Amino acid sequence: MPMKWLMGVLVVATVMLQYRLWLSNNGVREYARMQNAVAQQRDANGQLTIRNHQLSAEVTDLKKGMTALEERARSELGMVTSNETFFQVVPRALPPAAAMPTHTALR
Repeated sequence: MPMKWLMGVLVVATVMLQYRLWLSNNGVREYARMQNAVAQQRDANGQLTIRNHQLSAEVTDLKKGMTALEERARSELGMVTSNETFFQVVPRALPPAAAMPTHTALR
């Protein structure tokens, strides 16, 4: 009789431990979710590291070199040097929205 009780207790303990391992909040599911979150964060960190290196190189270039400063002045402010000619290209005007049909009537 005591052997049956011991076996019953061992079976119950095993079931409880398996439940905690597979189905609880701190089990295998949570481990897999955390692994996925860590991988995503590593990818994001890698992209941000690349961006930081690019920004650092740009800051260094702006501090030491004139070419980056001239390029930025040209693209953002439209500045030209004394030996250059400025050409402004204006896009073709689109027809007014009122002239274009917005829907067609069904017959």
